[in-house]
Amino acid sequence: MSHTAANIVLKVDRLHKTFAGQGKPSVQALKGVSLAAAAGCVTGLIGADGAGKSTLIRIAAGLLRPTQGAVRVLGLDSTAAPLEIQRWVGYMPQRFGLYEDLNVRENMDLHADLQGVPDSERAVRYQRLLAMTGLGPFTRRMAGNLSGGMKQKLGLACALIKSPRMLLLDEPTVGVDPVSRRELWKIVYQLVDETGIAVLLSTAYLDEAERCHQVAVLHEGEKIAEGPPARFSKQMRGRVFIAEPPAVAKPRQVQARLAGSDGILDATIRSGRVRLVTDGRTTIADRLFKPWAIALQAADPCFEDAFMALIPQTQPHPVVPELPTPPAVSVDSGVVVQVASLSKRFGAFEAVKGLSFEVRRGEIFGLLGPNGAGKSTTFRMLCGLLSASGGDIAVAGRNLRRASSRARARLGYMAQKFSLYTQLSVAENLLFFGRAYGLSGRRLSRRMAWAYTEFDLGRRQEQPAGALPGGYKQRLAMAAALLHEPDILFLDEPTSGVDPLARREFWLRINGFAEQGVTVVVTTHFMEEAEYCDRLLIMSQGEQLALGTPADIRQLARKKGEQEPTIEDAFITLAQDSVDTAA
Repeated sequence: MSHTAANIVLKVDRLHKTFAGQGKPSVQALKGVSLAAAAGCVTGLIGADGAGKSTLIRIAAGLLRPTQGAVRVLGLDSTAAPLEIQRWVGYMPQRFGLYEDLNVRENMDLHADLQGVPDSERAVRYQRLLAMTGLGPFTRRMAGNLSGGMKQKLGLACALIKSPRMLLLDEPTVGVDPVSRRELWKIVYQLVDETGIAVLLSTAYLDEAERCHQVAVLHEGEKIAEGPPARFSKQMRGRVFIAEPPAVAKPRQVQARLAGSDGILDATIRSGRVRLVTDGRTTIADRLFKPWAIALQAADPCFEDAFMALIPQTQPHPVVPELPTPPAVSVDSGVVVQVASLSKRFGAFEAVKGLSFEVRRGEIFGLLGPNGAGKSTTFRMLCGLLSASGGDIAVAGRNLRRASSRARARLGYMAQKFSLYTQLSVAENLLFFGRAYGLSGRRLSRRMAWAYTEFDLGRRQEQPAGALPGGYKQRLAMAAALLHEPDILFLDEPTSGVDPLARREFWLRINGFAEQGVTVVVTTHFMEEAEYCDRLLIMSQGEQLALGTPADIRQLARKKGEQEPTIEDAFITLAQDSVDTAA
């Protein structure tokens, strides 16, 4: 969609924002950013952690004052008329802005009161929003008891109660499953098509950038590119390739070897193959693929390829253990997690229903499911954080129900919110977690030194954990979980809310630990990350829907004559089929 003076709703002109530190260095969050958003158009803000996306959205919402420059929303100056802007703009923050001890209807009433919506207009608006979001049957359910996807839709409904002329969404799809993500995008485009509303959103999902009419790429407070997503993709022609892994190697092993090699800017796994983005200058020679002979095929580029080529990558790649020359050397792959007829009840509600599976040494095992599927409950039982109602769990040869303390000593746990003490420094967090795991003396000192080196935390030892960028919080949390050298590492949505660069670095590290024999059990809502797993268990409504390798799972969505399905295609097919069957 073309931007003209008549349809511009948001105009950002040479915007600067500096946060002055109290006894600390000031932070320049935005540096001369200019951009525009138009009515009837979805504009995306794309960038890594610390790019300035949330700061720009908050200034547009009238919640922050710029240090320099100007922001005009609907013709109004954000500094001179913030309250008037807030009358006409709907804003959905990252955590939805809900009151969890109020039910769905009470949250909507509260937002209607705050936004001055007359009582006479509420019934019609509520009816439309509840129908649009599918929340009609749940108006009496407490917001705190909603699934992540339902909270997301309630937050959006609350932002739309006043029928705004512009909608600001700050990473609205973080932490929710692919079905909920698709439902949110359907709602957003329905609004745009029916009302001509302007939408400005930030997102951590690069595939969502493809859905926008216009994107602006931010990096360290500066705008480095802007335009329609297709224009970015077009510029990458001839620089994107697909590598087919040999039979003797796992896709994640080949991806780890190629990531960071000369001339390669990005290496990811897509549908069992390795997708490569090159710098366009270096000839990709066979030496990159030793000890295997791997043929390359040209691939159609996408926005994600262009993003990875645009963003400066200054951090070194984690060291990945050298892989053996084929045929691969056999390693001990004994069972280290065994689950038999596992169940969990909360009163009359059965959250987990008779699950049985096993995980082998050095395996990366993915636990997937829609919001409310029971995977978090299963995960907590595997970690020993929640008692089972029935069945058995054995971890590292010990029954978790009968010898839980000894079993827990063999595992490491990284929570979704990282479980860090934000007021403590990096060093203090490592010291605390090390002692909690029973480390002391020379061994604790040796393991802390390892963490500083392995995760590049040495220069941040005295920095408070709460002040770390998202990617470094993730590193610190992983370091804390691995200090006691566990046999099994449990990761609960470890990349939720972190940027694409940090996610890539994270999976390179995980692959390295798995190659060294660490067993990894992980939950994630990023379906492309499921490709890094050796096997997957997909759940819905407490039951197993599918169990197998990523290739096995993809085959469940294959349709004759259509292109290769993705894990996300299979996930959505399985999740929707389970709902239809239950209905």
